[in-house]
Amino acid sequence: MRNEHGEHGEQGEQGEHAEGWPGEHADGRRADSATEAFVAHRNLLFTVAYEMLGSAADAEDVLQETWLRWAGVDPGTVREPRAYLVRITTRQALSRLRTLGRRKESYVGTWLPEPLLTAPDVAEDVELADSVSMAMLLVMETLTPTERAVFVLREVFDLGYDEIAEAVGKSPTAVRQIAHRARAHVAARRPRGTVSQAETRDALDAFTRAVETGDLQGLVDILAPDVVLLGDGGGIKQAVLRPVVGADKVARLLTHGLGRVTAATLRPAQVNACPALIVQLDGEMDTVMAVRIDDGLITGLYAVRNPEKLSHMRRETALRR
Repeated sequence: MRNEHGEHGEQGEQGEHAEGWPGEHADGRRADSATEAFVAHRNLLFTVAYEMLGSAADAEDVLQETWLRWAGVDPGTVREPRAYLVRITTRQALSRLRTLGRRKESYVGTWLPEPLLTAPDVAEDVELADSVSMAMLLVMETLTPTERAVFVLREVFDLGYDEIAEAVGKSPTAVRQIAHRARAHVAARRPRGTVSQAETRDALDAFTRAVETGDLQGLVDILAPDVVLLGDGGGIKQAVLRPVVGADKVARLLTHGLGRVTAATLRPAQVNACPALIVQLDGEMDTVMAVRIDDGLITGLYAVRNPEKLSHMRRETALRR
């Protein structure tokens, strides 16, 4: 890990701490104060970075960069550590978001957000759950980096315009205009609405049963006529390179693809605070398929097969607002 001067810093390496950092300041009391503040807001900062980037690996890197900068600040001179840390995180995420955009241009096939195994309490926060869903993260991909940052900080974390202005380097008036534009953009593309737990459970059960039994008609019946299947293999695993649209096409692809694999099992999971299925082959995780449900029918399937994106599926990730 390089610090802001391009030199390797000891805080960047994974050490005895659970996350590899924070480490120690020269001043022990100052270190304790800085560490306590950072740890207290760590889950919030990760959530901010992840919602801006759609990548857990990059969000973790942003947090390391945030810690390096925070470690050089005297906490006693900071009136509001939470706001200060969010500002650092936002700036680092904005910088990385532009780099990530260049990486996506050369990505093989469809790029999907990195899935997270989330705890039940995340789903209970409706606004947070909506903002980290695969469907919403893909909508936010259509925003410019600054629009995305402003939208996340305002709509998800309810920060004031003045505070956001400091984080993104714009005037409060400009931030208001950006927020209005981003809000309208997202509203025109966002998922249709909330679905009851009963509807979700019934749809997922019907889908799983149809896939496991090869029931083509049963699969068509639970899929919306305009259902979209997206696949992300990253050039490492085989996946559809373009969106597959329509209940009949998606049903045939699934029954044909999974029907050939006798050792495949489907396990329900909570991914990005939404229902999902984990496809296991010979006991190993092969695919994470996030599911979008509207009006009792499946309208979106997001199948992530790129193994480099599945590391955060092995343990729950804590997300906070």
